Amino acid sequence: MDLNRSYYHDVRDWYIDWLNGLDIELGKIDPDYTYTPGRKAINRINNNLMFHPEKPTYKNHFGAGLDHEGKQGDFYIHLGTTESFIAGGYWKPPTNTLTSIREALDYNGEEFVAIIEKPSFKAMFGSIINQDPLKTAPKGFSKDHKYINLLRHRTFAVSHDVSQQEVVGGGFKEKVISVYKEMLPFRRYLNQATTV
Repeated sequence: MDLNRSYYHDVRDWYIDWLNGLDIELGKIDPDYTYTPGRKAINRINNNLMFHPEKPTYKNHFGAGLDHEGKQGDFYIHLGTTESFIAGGYWKPPTNTLTSIREALDYNGEEFVAIIEKPSFKAMFGSIINQDPLKTAPKGFSKDHKYINLLRHRTFAVSHDVSQQEVVGGGFKEKVISVYKEMLPFRRYLNQATTV
């Protein structure tokens, strides 16, 4: 890193400027968008070695979270040397947030199912991330609940992979905007669930 610090800062400054432009564009699309300057959106390059001492000192990617305020799930852009993707929603949220999402599914899960089953949504994201689900029904819900497969989720997020060519080629900002638009009803439902 010491040998490449100057280059890293040049690339980081360029990316922050790019994020500032994207931030303005997303604000035009979504009236509920929370403006997030690039400098605030971008993640630190250092890994947290206190909790993950096995990780390298520095990350091999730029991460940035946009449209993030309070308890809301953000819109995340990950640009790395080995993988790049655009994601959003709630990744392993705290218990109270997870409870709010499950209560929303119990109340009007059909609305959420309609969002994630929409053909264009499935084409872009596949299904919602299903990492480490509960083995049985969460507390307060029956095992034969209509939406038990969703209620067992501990993460409510989606992700869309992007290739290196898409990242460095022309039109990447337009690509990110198209993913944002498709993800918007999904994130709105979850944000509403966690703020009611």
